[in-house]
Amino acid sequence: MRKGPTATRAALALITTIALTGTLATVAVATSDEGSGSADQAVATATDAVTHGENERVPEGARWTQHYFPSSDGSKTELHADVLLPEKLPEGKKVPVIMAASAYFGHSGETKDEGWKQPGPSKRFQDFIEGTDLFKKGYAFVMVDTRGFGGSTGCFDLGGPGDQADVKAAIDWSAKQPWSSGSVGMYGKSFDAWTGLLGNNTKHGALKAVVAQEPIWDLYEHFHSHGIPRPHGVLAPNTYSQIATLPQLPTDDERYRKNSRYEDKHPECAAANAVLPAIGDPDDTYWTDRSPAGNAKGTDTPLLFTQGLLEHNTKPLGMRKFLDNHSGEERGWLGPWDHVRGNEKTADGRLAMGREGWFKETLAFYDEHLKGAEPEKRYPDFAVQDNTGKWRAEKSWPAADRTAALRLGDGSYVDKGAGSDATGPGEGADSTASFFVWSKPLERATRVTGTPKVSMTAEGEGNVMVKLYDVDANGKAVMFDEQVSRLDRDRLDLDLKPADWTLKAGHRLAVEIGSVQTGEWIDTPSKQKVTIQDARLSLPLDDPSADTRTGGDRAPYLDVYTKGNTAKLKPGPGTIELPPVSGRD
Repeated sequence: MRKGPTATRAALALITTIALTGTLATVAVATSDEGSGSADQAVATATDAVTHGENERVPEGARWTQHYFPSSDGSKTELHADVLLPEKLPEGKKVPVIMAASAYFGHSGETKDEGWKQPGPSKRFQDFIEGTDLFKKGYAFVMVDTRGFGGSTGCFDLGGPGDQADVKAAIDWSAKQPWSSGSVGMYGKSFDAWTGLLGNNTKHGALKAVVAQEPIWDLYEHFHSHGIPRPHGVLAPNTYSQIATLPQLPTDDERYRKNSRYEDKHPECAAANAVLPAIGDPDDTYWTDRSPAGNAKGTDTPLLFTQGLLEHNTKPLGMRKFLDNHSGEERGWLGPWDHVRGNEKTADGRLAMGREGWFKETLAFYDEHLKGAEPEKRYPDFAVQDNTGKWRAEKSWPAADRTAALRLGDGSYVDKGAGSDATGPGEGADSTASFFVWSKPLERATRVTGTPKVSMTAEGEGNVMVKLYDVDANGKAVMFDEQVSRLDRDRLDLDLKPADWTLKAGHRLAVEIGSVQTGEWIDTPSKQKVTIQDARLSLPLDDPSADTRTGGDRAPYLDVYTKGNTAKLKPGPGTIELPPVSGRD
């Protein structure tokens, strides 16, 4: 396979600028107030615990200690952990442990220097601690700095063998402490949801449950789309290099300060992580080592996850592969939201996912698997919201009634790419940049659920983009799925993103095939004519009339997404027909 093109200097400069500014806020949701506290508050050690009364950065009801232990790969990497135990835990009492392994637990701040005057445990998951009343419920919370971050030594590894060794060591260490019952759960969002998937893949017997909100399922697919780079391949290494080199607090303990002097001891780390993600071959061991989805075969740790199907950051790419490879219990919230937590709210106070009870469900999940408690309430295996804003309960996802095999036929386009006169669909669009195939109007509402797949034979060099549109009788079209690829083979098989989108009766499906015109990709157009033959679409379909409703409101981001992805199209003749679907038993 040929390797994908590298970004231009201008694109790299733009991405670096983004990484240095607002995009950092999408990587992690900071929950702490900056610059609070006085300089003379107590700092914990392994033997001297500190409470909220002695240091306001310690959560109320907890006592804080700090610990160091080696990674599990035989290297000299030393890991740091902030441990929070119930403040009044009796001597000899053992409690289950909820652990997070992350880049975001540094004492000076998550992604930037937050102006703290004294060391203390990170506030990253203060919402989880307070929302579950964690310490009164009899849990310990352990925050482990993965290598290269906070008080841990070594080079950050972007989910590779080093990070995997750190996660394994963190599980092992958490299970063996004198205050630990030996049962460990993992919790996180984004990066530390990703490490939760890595934890599952260790097959460690002490790990009893993983809760992962908006994780990275596969690093190659996070950085590339079938050979075409995404900005994240530059954003993420640049962002984590900045976090790794954050200055820590001068009043922290000597060992922590020595371990955190990353920039003095490992100047090669940032360079390696800036260059290696540019590897274009998905079969390279760099990528196969960093695929939680590909490495999940034979794993069975119970998993509760959330996934925004309209995510701009950690898209659901690789999710289906992980769930297919994972054989344990699976529960999830899926729907049309962005990169948010299950409990997160918008500025006007609405739940970002639209569904109440994230912390209650999460704690019940941990109680069942870490304490062996019988659930008091039965939650849906999957709670799913589609574009109608309605929630339904599913026993598995996707739950399709049938898969339609649609012949799209032939067509051609000029690979002009974004930034040229290829302006996307609608009025004023360049008709040579793509071609459309239209369905006949639907007789009844039909849901596209799961992963659509397109195959085609292509003649010509360059790139291809496939988009799916929901088009009403007036030509108002909402793009609800898309994917891009390099044309590196004559015969192309392309998985689109997992989707859950209902087409109303009377609406039509439009399929656009052409140049990369929109979206977050760094494409290099060939400017050549591309001829497509024998294009086919495999479309998983579901009957929404058979839905089992469950509680929840419309995710606010759905309206934002719809507004930003709507065009006016002139419908063409219907050459394909979606088959009827029947309700599930």
